[in-house]
Amino acid sequence: MYPNLARQMVLTGVDQLWRADITYIRLREEFVFLAVILDAYSRRVIGWALDRTLEDDLTLTALRMAMAHRVVQPGLVHHSDRGSQYASAEYTCLLENNGIDISMSRRANPWDNAACESFMKTLKYEEVHRNEYRHLGDARAAIHEFLEKVYNGKRLHSALGYLPPAEFERNLAAQKNKDAAARPLF
Repeated sequence: MYPNLARQMVLTGVDQLWRADITYIRLREEFVFLAVILDAYSRRVIGWALDRTLEDDLTLTALRMAMAHRVVQPGLVHHSDRGSQYASAEYTCLLENNGIDISMSRRANPWDNAACESFMKTLKYEEVHRNEYRHLGDARAAIHEFLEKVYNGKRLHSALGYLPPAEFERNLAAQKNKDAAARPLF
């Protein structure tokens, strides 16, 4: 299996470590499953998928969304638990073919992915438990709204200087541009 590369990482920016996890969500008459990918530095949700099954397509859809919206550079680490969805040949091949290093939690050690578990707790407390979703489409629309507008766009994080993830990332990009403009050209 894959080692836990995330344990030794000291993050200095976005797209160095992505964390992934799955949770269930209760609808009126069934359970559905949510897969998310978070940027560990900015805490931003960068990929997600909601579906009726725990098949590989769930996690692959979330991963493809993250890869479509972010810049994958050498050294990027993807961390997850040891679930079959993350260890599948198709999932690990997609990571490896894109130069993403694979990191997995140690056996029987849920604390290795505590940051993602904490996000899931926040999602359930602030969104899921406050609503009764009628069907998958209803849940998908509400969770999309929460992830993109509330969590990424408005929810403050003490670790980010009391900024929401999207604003934190905008400030990082602005500072990077400012620093690049201030450098001498010769």
